[in-house]
Parts: sequence; structure tokens; C-alpha cells
Amino acid sequence: MRSHQQVVTEQFGTTAAAYLTSAVHAQGVDLQELAQIAATIPQARVLDLGCGGGHASFAVAPVVEKVIAYDLSAEMLDVVASAARERGLANLAVRQGSADRLDFPDASFDLVCTRFSVHHWRNLPQALREIQRVLKPGGRFIVIDTAAPADVLADTYVQAIELLRDTSHVRNISLSSWRKLLRQAGFDIASDKTWKLRLEFATWVARMRTPADNITAIRALWKSAPQEVKTYFALEPDDSFSIDVAMLDARKP
Repeated sequence: MRSHQQVVTEQFGTTAAAYLTSAVHAQGVDLQELAQIAATIPQARVLDLGCGGGHASFAVAPVVEKVIAYDLSAEMLDVVASAARERGLANLAVRQGSADRLDFPDASFDLVCTRFSVHHWRNLPQALREIQRVLKPGGRFIVIDTAAPADVLADTYVQAIELLRDTSHVRNISLSSWRKLLRQAGFDIASDKTWKLRLEFATWVARMRTPADNITAIRALWKSAPQEVKTYFALEPDDSFSIDVAMLDARKP
């Protein structure tokens, strides 16, 4: 029997290169905003959790002293390390590990960030406690992730299609739940916001190499969805759709 961590590493080990070149992951105003935040912290040491294709790390590296790209997948980290060398980012290092067990001393980082990763984390409360621990007093935690709708019916559909597309999916978190979880972990929330991200269906499933039977099931779910769900996700004739993304800026007191 495979553990969840094994499922994650297997899923992303075979798709690492696709995430490096994915336009959805490589682009976005949020990356520019993240770099602007990092630039305000003198000689910042940054931890990028669940770094994936490394795009958050690449965004902040030019304006910080050190960034560690951290991920479960060794293959993903190889892709990030290679891309960092090509880009001349000598202050970017990679480290393998799980977000809920951070092998770093207390108060090691000025900024911890994570982008499009948390919905794969099995033990989010423990990970938040670890982030709180490795941040310096006054340090910042920036989380960017696909988010669950507040509407329970829309939430049911998005969780179902996410799991069919990628069996390493755990759960998209709603903005209100994010606020609660962060406060329970001891963070103060400086700001939060949401926006819509359009996902082109063919590239969305191709990037994760979703099996044909699962693609058929996703299309069947979309076809049978009630109109209010189709409207919420701006469902298109080819099954492309728009998903919620949340960004929160949390501070360690």
C-alpha cells in the first residue's frame, strides 16, 4: 500500500518538467507581488514550501539573500536546481522534505511562501505550526493556492474533479477556513484576497497525465452539474473553467 507522500512524489516526479514550463504556474501578478514583498525585507532568508516548478523561488531570488526551494519530489527539485543554474541564481538551494516536518532550526527564515501546493498537504495544521516555528519573530508567511468556494455545492464539485484529475489532491481550503487555521496557528493576518484563474482543460489534464477514464469522469461530472455550478466556474464548451485562488499575508507576532 502506498502512503500519501508516495502518491505525491510519484505524481509529480513524472510531471516535473511540465510544471516548469506551465504558463499557469510560471505567470501571474501574484508572483510579481510576492517579489515586491520579499524586496522589502533586508537580507531576507526565504523558504519556498512545496516549490513545484520553482516559480516562486525564481521570483524572489533576485531580491533576497537566500531562498531554499523545498519539495517532496526529488525529480521536481532536480528540475528547479537545473533551471536555477541556467538563470544564474546562485543564492537558490533545494532541499527535499515534507511541509509538516521542517528540518530547520527555530527562527531560521524572514519569509516563508507557498504557491499552488497546500491542497496536496495531508496535515495542514501541523505544517502551519512548523512554519510558525521556523519563522523569525515578525516574519511573514505568504500563501497562494487554489481555494474552495464558500458555496457547498460548488465546493463538492471542485473537490471531486480535482481528485479525479490528480489523486494526490487532499483539499482546497476556503478563504474563511484559511483565516481560522492561520489564527489557530498563532498568526496575525495582514491581508487576504481572492481572484479567478482560468484553467484550459486539455493542458490541465495533460500536465498531470490524468488517465483517460478519469478524464471521462470529469467531463461527465461537468455535463451533469446544475446550472448554478456551471455558472460559478464559468464552464466553457470544451470543459475549461475558472477556479478560485486565495492569497493571504500572515505575520508571526
